[in-house]
This record gives sequence, structure tokens and C-alpha cells, in this order.
Amino acid sequence: MAKSALTRAIKLTGTDVAEGKRRMLTAGPISAMFDNGAIRSIRFRGVEVLRGIAYLARDKDWATYTPAIENLKIRQGKDGFAISYTATCKDKGQGLRYAAKIEASANGTLVFSAAGTPQSDFLTNRTGFVVLHPLNGIAGEPVDIVHTDGKRRKSRFPKYISPGQPAFEIRSLTHTVMPGVTATVLMEGNKFEMEDHRNWMDASYKTYVCSLLDPWPYTLKKGEPFTQSITLRIEGKPAARKAAKASSGITVAVGGAKGTIPAVGCGVPMAEAEHALAKADLVAMMEPNHLVCQIDGRRKGQREAAAAFRELCARSGALSFLEIVLPAMAPAMEEVAAIAKELRAADYAPDAIVVTHAHDLKSFQPNTPRPWGPSYEEMATAVRKAFPGVTVGGGMLSYFTELNRKPVPKGVFDFVTHTVCPIAHAADDVSVMETLEAIPSIIASTRHMIGRTPYLLGPSSIACRDNPYGAAVASNPGNGRVCLAGMDPRQRGLFAAAWNLGLAAASAGGGLDAVALGAVTGPQGVIHRKADYPQPWFDGGKAAVYPVYHVLAGLGAANGNKRLETTSSAPSAIAALAHQSPDGRELWLANLTPVMQTVKLKGLSGAAELHHLSERTFSTLATTPDFLARPGERVKKLPAIELGPYALVRIRTA
Repeated sequence: MAKSALTRAIKLTGTDVAEGKRRMLTAGPISAMFDNGAIRSIRFRGVEVLRGIAYLARDKDWATYTPAIENLKIRQGKDGFAISYTATCKDKGQGLRYAAKIEASANGTLVFSAAGTPQSDFLTNRTGFVVLHPLNGIAGEPVDIVHTDGKRRKSRFPKYISPGQPAFEIRSLTHTVMPGVTATVLMEGNKFEMEDHRNWMDASYKTYVCSLLDPWPYTLKKGEPFTQSITLRIEGKPAARKAAKASSGITVAVGGAKGTIPAVGCGVPMAEAEHALAKADLVAMMEPNHLVCQIDGRRKGQREAAAAFRELCARSGALSFLEIVLPAMAPAMEEVAAIAKELRAADYAPDAIVVTHAHDLKSFQPNTPRPWGPSYEEMATAVRKAFPGVTVGGGMLSYFTELNRKPVPKGVFDFVTHTVCPIAHAADDVSVMETLEAIPSIIASTRHMIGRTPYLLGPSSIACRDNPYGAAVASNPGNGRVCLAGMDPRQRGLFAAAWNLGLAAASAGGGLDAVALGAVTGPQGVIHRKADYPQPWFDGGKAAVYPVYHVLAGLGAANGNKRLETTSSAPSAIAALAHQSPDGRELWLANLTPVMQTVKLKGLSGAAELHHLSERTFSTLATTPDFLARPGERVKKLPAIELGPYALVRIRTA
């Protein structure tokens, strides 16, 4: 295959498929971004009021249609703005057309209305408005609710992540934006209810049309029009505040020792066992603490996969953590014994085992019946009998959502685990980076659930490891940004390196014991291999690894080191992770944005060596697995650090 050009887009996001253009609009003290039919980042005097308002149509499998927008008109006036457009959501079997209007004025009012007409009978799990409240300044804070029957209730946005809906039958929500200022969101045209979006790693509370307590999917009848509207009213007078000093750039302060760097590992899916073994030398160079392998009791080839895992761990020096998926067709004792027989035949003895069963790979609403499957206690007992002395973990191989809905009883397992996925509900670049804001809440909520039991996260990557909500992960033949897709092109770009550094930093800050990032090879891989999907520039070239490989290599070498506390003045823009190595202090910085950022450092000075993961070094990163072991840029005095889009830097001082 001919090698394609290495474009700037491929360096940043692994694909030349561009995102839609966004436009910032203002209405007096209100600002908002128009993005492909939605309004996001709605702010009052710079303070985020709502993360977004969107009109969405979803099919019977929860896939969200991408609206085809026509007749778009945007008017930015002196005291407000107005937007109108028509949009069509359709596939081969059904279609829906709607007309939308958005109007905002300097008096603090924003109205988003839509009138829809199905062009056919339209089978949907949800069609209509979704309102997102942000986390900062809102999590755990009061909210006044007016229900559809007119009754008023004082409540709070959940502090710990709620497994079920915090509020039902909603007509309006009111919260405090800043001292003296409130925001009221009025939702008309149907009933609405709220869910804690942090369950899925979204950094928001989501209020959506209709109810999950009602039957779904439901049918919107052909030709029968329906309307909905969202009205945001911001009222009050801000309390007097001292004007903030103008700041040029972002400050990252490095402090004293606080905890340790989590053990950093990587995943090895069962289907990737042989591919991963073929890259054993690169795995060893990455120095992972552990490899999270998997044996699925429903699949053939268990003995062959186990033999590959044994050899891979032996050659790389990594501990072997094994996920076992039971078919849940017979008692746990029988099914574990059958898998143990295959492992013994391959002479494979894992260092730790995580056990689950097939039904728990799927999602169930709180308090709804589940298919039969062995209990946590039965699975743990079976593993301890078949593998005497092994460390036994439990939890979910899917996302925190499912662990939150089926908590692990304390005292059953030696450790608890789950994964995360940032493309469950939105797959655009901004939303994916925003998911890192939810990690502290996920960690705190898990700790609240499991106490001091050791806590492991992953394997997690941008791409969807498994889809609890449908039959399979979504396909991505166009190399774009697709929700719940099993392959995401950003895994190959600087974007994934920055996102993974952000995830590792949040995990370290939350005191996790271990975190596994991505996979050795495959769609969630950090090491390149030929695949049955296009990998622009990487196909036909000499590339060996993706930029994210170097993040794992750098952090793998830091396993167990004392973590140094870091404080970023703009954590949504710059992620930071520091530790004390035997040779001195080491700081990692990642730009989580698509624009240049300037970073001033505190608590770190003197001569230093810098390794830049950037557009400029991209080709070297892809073809030089030992990049971090080679000499970097040496400076006598640390300057302000400039980081390009999604760029990273490792800084070492004596």
C-alpha cells in the first residue's frame, strides 16, 4: 500500500477527516459556541452556566444521528444573536426533519426551540432536547426543581455519582451561577428527567427528554409534528468582586511528595495475543508493570492465547493480570475449572485474576432484572479454589456505570477494577478531552463504594473496548469520530498521547494503585501493526509505534516513584504529572487543547533536559521506540514552556 502524506491533521488526530467549524457568539454578558446545530459552553461573565443544549435523534440501538443541516442563518447583533436552520436525521429505514431556532439577548435569556416532523414512522430511544450542566461549581450544590405537576422541591446535584436518575418529571431547574446570580432552565414540550452523566465519563449532569422508566424504543408517527423548547434565564446582579489580575499563560506548580505513581500497565485482548507476542521486544522496551490479558470462556483458542500471554510476560518482564469472562451457562465452579484446565495445559500461571461473567458485560438499568449469572462471591470462591494463592479481583470489565449499578460487596475481592471510555455519548475532540474532568468524581465515588480496597483502572483508551449498550462496538469505516467505535483514529495521533497523560495524572492524583492504558496492539494499541482498516501515513511506512507509546514508556519507568503534587492554573488546558526519580525530579506536561499554550513553572528550576512530543518530532516518535532514552534538549535554565496543539513535554531536572 502506498504511503500517504503525513499531514498536520494526521499528526494531531490520526485522520484527515475534519471536524465542523464552530462559532463563538455573544449576547451582552452571555457567550456561547454554536457547534453543528448545538449550543455549547454557555457562559455568563466568563462563568460556565451550561455545558450545552442540543437537539438529538437516536435510533433503537442508541446510535445518535448526525444531522444534515440546511438553510443555516446566523445573525450576530450588538445585543444578542439569532440562529435558524433546518436539519434531517435519517438512515435507510427512517427519517426525521426539524426546524430549529436559537435566540439570545443581553437581558440574560436564551431560547432554543425545535419543531419536528417524522418523514416516516421513526423508531427511537430518544428524540428531542438534552441539557448539560457542568461540574465545576455545581457538583454537590443546591438545585431547585419544578416538576411537571407544578410541585417545587429543593435538592442537590449529586456529590457522589448517582447510579440512577436523581430527578424525574422535570419542568425546570434553577441553580446559583455566582453570588447574586441564578440560572433557570425551563423545558417544555414533554417531560424531562436527569441522569448523572459522570457514570459514562461525561463531565456533566444530563437532563433529557422523556423517561427511561417508560417503554423504549417508541415510535414517532409519520407526518405528526411535535415541538419542544428550552429557555435559559439568567437573573440577578453579581456581587462585587475584585478584578482578577491579567495573566499571560498558564502556571504549573510542582510541590512536595504526595503518594506514589500508580503501577502503569497495558492491555492484551485475547484476539491480539499473537500480534502482541510478535512485538514482545517493543513491549519490553516500554517497561509495563503489568499486562492485562483476557480469556473469554465463550471463545475457542484459550490454550493458544494463554501460551502467548505466558511467553509475552516472560519476555517483557511484566506481571500477568488475567481477566476471565465466564459464559454464565453453568455454576462458576465448573466454568472456572474448565478455563483453569486450559491455562495449566499452556503452563500459564497469572499473577492476578479478575473474574466476571458474560451478562455483566452488558448494561442494565438500576433495579431491573438481570439474566442469571453467578454472584461476585461465587466467582471469587471458584477462582481461589482453581488458582490457590492468586490475587483475585472483581468489578466490571465495562465502565464505571455498571459497577455503580452493581456494587462489589466489601471483603470479597483483593482489588476492584473497572474501565472508562470517553466516546460513549459524544466523540468530538472537545468533548473527549472534557471527559478527563469526570475522573476525580469517578475515583471518589468508587472509593466511597469500596473503601481502602486496592483500586485498578483499565485497560482504557479513547476507542470503545466493548459496547455494553448494543450487540457490538460501532464501525468506523470513514476514519472519523464515531461514538462507541471500536477504532478511533486519534489513538495514532498526539491527541491520544495528551489524553492518556491526562488520564494517568488524574489516576495518580486520585491515589489509584494501578492503571492500564490502551492495548499493546490492535485498535486500542500503542504499537503499530498492519490492520484491516486504513491507518493513514502509518500504512506502508517505517512507523513502529504511536506517540502514546512514549507516555506509557515514560510512566512505566516511574512505577512506584514518589509522586510530586502538581497544581495547574488551567487543568482543563494543561495536565501535569510529576515524580521523584532516583536521578532527580521529572515533570510531564500535556496540552489538552488544539491551540498553543504557554506554561510557566514554579517549584522546578535550574538546568534540565526536555523531550518534546510534538508535531515537529512526530516522525521521530513513530520510528524511534527508544526516543525517551536518547538525549533530549538541554537547557541551563528552565524557560516558559510553549506547547503546540496536543503536544507533551517531559522535563528532567537534577
